[in-house]
Amino acid sequence: MPAAERIPAGRVSVASGTDVMELLTRGELTVRGRIREASNAVLYCSVSYDGREAACVYKPVAGERPLWDFPDGTLAQREVAAYEVSEATGWGLVPPTVLRDGPAGEGMCQLWIEGSESDPESAEDGGELLALVEGAEPGEGWKAIGFADVGEGRTALLVHADDERLRRLAVLDAVINNADRKGGHLLTDAGRLYGIDHGVTFNAEDKLRTLLWGWAGEPLTAEAVGVLESLRDGLAAEAPLALRLGELITGAEVDAVRARVAALLSSGKHPVPGGEWPAIPWPPV
Repeated sequence: MPAAERIPAGRVSVASGTDVMELLTRGELTVRGRIREASNAVLYCSVSYDGREAACVYKPVAGERPLWDFPDGTLAQREVAAYEVSEATGWGLVPPTVLRDGPAGEGMCQLWIEGSESDPESAEDGGELLALVEGAEPGEGWKAIGFADVGEGRTALLVHADDERLRRLAVLDAVINNADRKGGHLLTDAGRLYGIDHGVTFNAEDKLRTLLWGWAGEPLTAEAVGVLESLRDGLAAEAPLALRLGELITGAEVDAVRARVAALLSSGKHPVPGGEWPAIPWPPV
Protein backbone atom coordinates (compact mmCIF):
# COMPACT_ATOMS: atom_id res chain seq x y z
CA MET A 1 0.00 0.00 0.00
CA PRO A 2 1.40 3.44 -0.84
CA ALA A 3 2.39 5.97 1.75
CA ALA A 4 -0.42 8.33 2.66
CA GLU A 5 -1.20 10.98 0.10
CA ARG A 6 -2.68 13.95 1.88
CA ILE A 7 -6.21 14.93 0.95
CA PRO A 8 -8.02 18.03 2.19
CA ALA A 9 -9.28 17.76 5.75
CA GLY A 10 -12.77 17.90 4.32
CA ARG A 11 -15.91 19.93 4.63
CA VAL A 12 -16.45 19.18 8.29
CA SER A 13 -14.93 21.02 11.25
CA VAL A 14 -14.22 19.66 14.72
CA ALA A 15 -16.82 22.10 16.04
CA SER A 16 -19.54 20.27 14.08
CA GLY A 17 -20.00 18.03 17.14
CA THR A 18 -22.61 15.33 16.66
CA ASP A 19 -22.37 15.69 12.87
CA VAL A 20 -18.73 14.66 13.01
CA MET A 21 -19.51 11.65 15.18
CA GLU A 22 -22.26 10.55 12.79
CA LEU A 23 -19.90 10.97 9.84
CA LEU A 24 -17.15 8.94 11.51
CA THR A 25 -19.55 6.24 12.68
CA ARG A 26 -21.74 5.80 9.62
CA GLY A 27 -19.66 7.13 6.76
CA GLU A 28 -18.00 5.10 4.04
CA LEU A 29 -14.27 4.70 4.63
CA THR A 30 -11.95 4.91 1.63
CA VAL A 31 -8.31 4.07 2.31
CA ARG A 32 -5.93 6.60 0.73
CA GLY A 33 -2.66 5.23 2.04
CA ARG A 34 -0.70 4.02 5.03
CA ILE A 35 1.31 6.10 7.48
CA ARG A 36 4.47 4.03 7.53
CA GLU A 37 6.20 5.73 10.48
CA ALA A 38 3.72 4.11 12.87
CA SER A 39 4.58 0.86 14.66
CA ASN A 40 1.02 -0.45 14.16
CA ALA A 41 -1.23 -0.24 11.10
CA VAL A 42 -2.38 3.36 10.64
CA LEU A 43 -4.44 4.00 7.52
CA TYR A 44 -5.12 7.49 6.21
CA CYS A 45 -8.68 7.59 4.86
CA SER A 46 -11.52 9.72 3.67
CA VAL A 47 -14.94 9.20 5.20
CA SER A 48 -18.11 10.32 3.45
CA TYR A 49 -21.77 10.30 4.43
CA ASP A 50 -24.86 12.18 3.30
CA GLY A 51 -22.92 14.70 1.21
CA ARG A 52 -20.28 15.36 3.85
CA GLU A 53 -16.64 14.29 3.73
CA ALA A 54 -13.58 14.52 5.95
CA ALA A 55 -10.13 13.03 6.32
CA CYS A 56 -9.61 10.55 9.11
CA VAL A 57 -7.25 7.98 10.60
CA TYR A 58 -8.35 4.35 10.75
CA LYS A 59 -6.40 1.94 12.97
CA PRO A 60 -7.70 -1.62 12.55
CA VAL A 61 -7.39 -4.02 15.46
CA ALA A 62 -6.03 -6.59 12.99
CA GLY A 63 -2.96 -4.38 12.50
CA GLU A 64 -2.09 -4.08 16.20
CA ARG A 65 1.08 -5.65 17.58
CA PRO A 66 0.57 -7.44 20.93
CA LEU A 67 2.06 -5.66 23.97
CA TRP A 68 3.16 -7.79 26.91
CA ASP A 69 2.43 -5.02 29.42
CA PHE A 70 -1.01 -4.22 27.95
CA PRO A 71 -2.49 -7.72 27.62
CA ASP A 72 -6.16 -6.74 27.98
CA GLY A 73 -8.38 -5.18 25.36
CA THR A 74 -7.11 -3.42 22.25
CA LEU A 75 -5.28 -0.25 21.33
CA ALA A 76 -8.39 0.86 19.45
CA GLN A 77 -10.61 0.49 22.51
CA ARG A 78 -8.20 2.49 24.66
CA GLU A 79 -8.03 5.25 22.02
CA VAL A 80 -11.81 5.56 22.17
CA ALA A 81 -11.79 5.46 25.97
CA ALA A 82 -9.30 8.34 26.02
CA TYR A 83 -11.67 10.35 23.81
CA GLU A 84 -14.59 9.60 26.13
CA VAL A 85 -12.67 10.85 29.18
CA SER A 86 -11.44 13.91 27.27
CA GLU A 87 -15.04 14.77 26.36
CA ALA A 88 -16.10 14.32 29.98
CA THR A 89 -13.55 16.95 31.04
CA GLY A 90 -15.05 19.49 28.63
CA TRP A 91 -11.57 20.35 27.37
CA GLY A 92 -11.89 18.63 23.99
CA LEU A 93 -8.24 17.59 23.91
CA VAL A 94 -8.68 14.41 21.84
CA PRO A 95 -10.07 14.57 18.27
CA PRO A 96 -13.46 12.91 17.72
CA THR A 97 -12.87 9.15 17.87
CA VAL A 98 -15.17 6.14 17.38
CA LEU A 99 -14.94 2.36 17.30
CA ARG A 100 -16.36 0.96 14.09
CA ASP A 101 -16.06 -1.61 11.35
CA GLY A 102 -13.90 -0.79 8.33
CA PRO A 103 -12.13 -2.27 5.31
CA ALA A 104 -9.80 -4.28 7.58
CA GLY A 105 -12.33 -5.06 10.29
CA GLU A 106 -13.07 -3.33 13.59
CA GLY A 107 -10.85 -0.46 14.50
CA MET A 108 -10.52 3.08 15.75
CA CYS A 109 -11.56 5.91 13.44
CA GLN A 110 -10.47 9.44 14.36
CA LEU A 111 -10.95 12.78 12.64
CA TRP A 112 -7.73 13.88 10.96
CA ILE A 113 -6.30 17.08 12.43
CA GLU A 114 -4.43 19.03 9.77
CA GLY A 115 -2.19 20.65 12.35
CA SER A 116 1.50 21.06 12.98
CA GLU A 117 3.37 18.50 15.06
CA SER A 118 5.17 19.87 18.07
CA ASP A 119 8.90 19.27 18.10
CA PRO A 120 12.00 21.24 19.07
CA GLU A 121 12.91 21.88 15.43
CA SER A 122 9.69 23.29 14.01
CA ALA A 123 6.51 24.65 15.50
CA GLU A 124 3.81 26.79 13.99
CA ASP A 125 0.21 27.80 14.49
CA GLY A 126 -0.04 29.16 17.98
CA GLY A 127 3.58 29.21 19.06
CA GLU A 128 6.17 26.69 20.09
CA LEU A 129 5.26 24.03 22.61
CA LEU A 130 8.69 22.36 22.84
CA ALA A 131 12.18 23.78 22.50
CA LEU A 132 15.85 23.06 23.14
CA VAL A 133 17.65 25.82 25.03
CA GLU A 134 21.18 26.48 26.22
CA GLY A 135 21.95 26.57 29.92
CA ALA A 136 20.46 24.91 32.95
CA GLU A 137 17.32 27.03 33.40
CA PRO A 138 14.25 27.03 31.15
CA GLY A 139 13.65 30.76 31.05
CA GLU A 140 10.44 32.71 31.44
CA GLY A 141 7.38 31.04 29.96
CA TRP A 142 8.96 27.58 29.84
CA LYS A 143 9.09 24.47 32.00
CA ALA A 144 12.10 22.15 32.14
CA ILE A 145 11.80 18.52 31.08
CA GLY A 146 15.41 17.34 31.13
CA PHE A 147 18.68 17.38 29.25
CA ALA A 148 18.89 15.93 25.77
CA ASP A 149 21.88 14.75 23.75
CA VAL A 150 22.15 16.99 20.68
CA GLY A 151 25.23 15.34 19.22
CA GLU A 152 29.01 15.90 19.29
CA GLY A 153 29.03 15.41 23.05
CA ARG A 154 26.76 18.38 23.65
CA THR A 155 23.53 18.55 25.62
CA ALA A 156 20.70 21.05 25.68
CA LEU A 157 17.77 21.54 28.01
CA LEU A 158 14.50 20.24 26.58
CA VAL A 159 11.61 22.44 27.72
CA HIS A 160 7.89 22.72 27.15
CA ALA A 161 5.77 25.85 27.16
CA ASP A 162 4.09 26.99 30.36
CA ASP A 163 0.81 26.79 28.46
CA GLU A 164 -2.64 26.22 29.99
CA ARG A 165 -3.56 23.87 27.11
CA LEU A 166 -0.57 21.65 27.90
CA ARG A 167 -1.37 21.84 31.59
CA ARG A 168 -4.87 20.54 30.95
CA LEU A 169 -3.41 17.74 28.85
CA ALA A 170 -1.01 16.88 31.67
CA VAL A 171 -4.02 16.40 33.95
CA LEU A 172 -5.83 14.28 31.38
CA ASP A 173 -2.72 12.11 30.91
CA ALA A 174 -2.48 11.58 34.66
CA VAL A 175 -6.10 10.42 34.74
CA ILE A 176 -5.82 8.02 31.80
CA ASN A 177 -2.30 6.89 32.80
CA ASN A 178 -0.76 7.73 29.43
CA ALA A 179 2.42 5.71 28.91
CA ASP A 180 3.49 7.48 25.73
CA ARG A 181 3.02 11.28 25.66
CA LYS A 182 5.64 12.27 23.08
CA GLY A 183 6.13 15.60 21.36
CA GLY A 184 4.95 14.14 18.07
CA HIS A 185 1.63 13.31 19.73
CA LEU A 186 0.84 16.99 20.24
CA LEU A 187 -0.91 18.80 17.39
CA THR A 188 -2.05 22.39 17.13
CA ASP A 189 -4.70 23.61 14.74
CA ALA A 190 -6.22 27.10 14.68
CA GLY A 191 -4.95 27.72 18.19
CA ARG A 192 -6.38 24.50 19.61
CA LEU A 193 -4.24 21.74 21.08
CA TYR A 194 -4.95 18.07 20.48
CA GLY A 195 -3.33 14.95 21.85
CA ILE A 196 -3.28 11.84 19.68
CA ASP A 197 -2.09 8.21 19.89
CA HIS A 198 -3.67 6.95 23.11
CA GLY A 199 -3.33 3.21 22.57
CA VAL A 200 -1.14 2.64 25.64
CA THR A 201 -3.32 4.13 28.35
CA PHE A 202 -5.53 3.02 31.23
CA ASN A 203 -3.23 0.33 32.59
CA ALA A 204 -4.14 -0.55 36.18
CA GLU A 205 -0.45 -0.16 37.11
CA ASP A 206 1.23 3.25 37.21
CA LYS A 207 2.88 3.73 33.81
CA LEU A 208 2.72 7.50 33.29
CA ARG A 209 5.42 8.49 30.79
CA THR A 210 5.24 12.01 29.44
CA LEU A 211 7.12 15.10 28.38
CA LEU A 212 4.74 17.22 30.43
CA TRP A 213 6.45 17.01 33.82
CA GLY A 214 6.96 20.76 34.11
CA TRP A 215 4.22 21.15 36.73
CA ALA A 216 5.19 18.06 38.74
CA GLY A 217 4.41 18.64 42.41
CA GLU A 218 2.75 22.00 41.78
CA PRO A 219 -0.82 22.69 42.96
CA LEU A 220 -3.57 21.88 40.49
CA THR A 221 -5.48 24.84 39.11
CA ALA A 222 -8.96 25.55 40.43
CA GLU A 223 -10.26 24.65 36.97
CA ALA A 224 -8.54 21.26 37.08
CA VAL A 225 -9.94 20.52 40.55
CA GLY A 226 -13.44 21.28 39.30
CA VAL A 227 -12.96 19.00 36.30
CA LEU A 228 -11.64 16.19 38.49
CA GLU A 229 -14.61 16.53 40.83
CA SER A 230 -16.91 16.22 37.81
CA LEU A 231 -14.99 13.14 36.64
CA ARG A 232 -15.31 11.60 40.09
CA ASP A 233 -19.08 11.94 39.83
CA GLY A 234 -19.08 10.63 36.27
CA LEU A 235 -17.13 7.54 37.31
CA ALA A 236 -19.61 6.53 40.02
CA ALA A 237 -21.14 3.09 39.54
CA GLU A 238 -23.87 3.11 36.88
CA ALA A 239 -22.99 6.68 35.79
CA PRO A 240 -22.88 7.07 31.97
CA LEU A 241 -19.12 7.61 31.76
CA ALA A 242 -18.38 4.61 33.98
CA LEU A 243 -20.70 2.41 31.93
CA ARG A 244 -19.14 3.56 28.66
CA LEU A 245 -15.61 2.94 29.91
CA GLY A 246 -16.72 -0.49 31.11
CA GLU A 247 -17.45 -1.34 27.47
CA LEU A 248 -13.92 -0.39 26.41
CA ILE A 249 -11.53 -1.31 29.23
CA THR A 250 -11.52 -3.82 32.07
CA GLY A 251 -13.25 -3.38 35.41
CA ALA A 252 -9.87 -3.21 37.15
CA GLU A 253 -8.80 -0.44 34.78
CA VAL A 254 -12.00 1.54 35.43
CA ASP A 255 -11.35 1.18 39.17
CA ALA A 256 -7.80 2.43 38.59
CA VAL A 257 -9.15 5.53 36.82
CA ARG A 258 -11.34 6.22 39.85
CA ALA A 259 -8.35 5.76 42.14
CA ARG A 260 -6.18 8.14 40.11
CA VAL A 261 -8.86 10.83 40.12
CA ALA A 262 -9.29 10.40 43.88
CA ALA A 263 -5.51 10.59 44.43
CA LEU A 264 -5.22 13.79 42.40
CA LEU A 265 -8.04 15.39 44.36
CA SER A 266 -6.56 14.21 47.66
CA SER A 267 -3.10 15.59 46.94
CA GLY A 268 -4.29 18.68 45.11
CA LYS A 269 -1.11 18.54 43.06
CA HIS A 270 0.20 17.38 39.72
CA PRO A 271 1.83 13.93 40.03
CA VAL A 272 5.57 13.45 40.22
CA PRO A 273 7.59 10.66 38.55
CA GLY A 274 7.31 7.47 40.53
CA GLY A 275 10.79 6.09 39.88
CA GLU A 276 9.63 2.55 39.08
CA TRP A 277 9.03 3.25 35.40
CA PRO A 278 10.89 5.50 32.92
CA ALA A 279 9.33 8.93 33.34
CA ILE A 280 9.94 10.14 29.76
CA PRO A 281 9.04 8.11 26.64
CA TRP A 282 11.68 7.25 24.07
CA PRO A 283 12.20 8.84 21.69
CA PRO A 284 10.74 11.90 23.44
CA VAL A 285 9.72 13.63 20.21
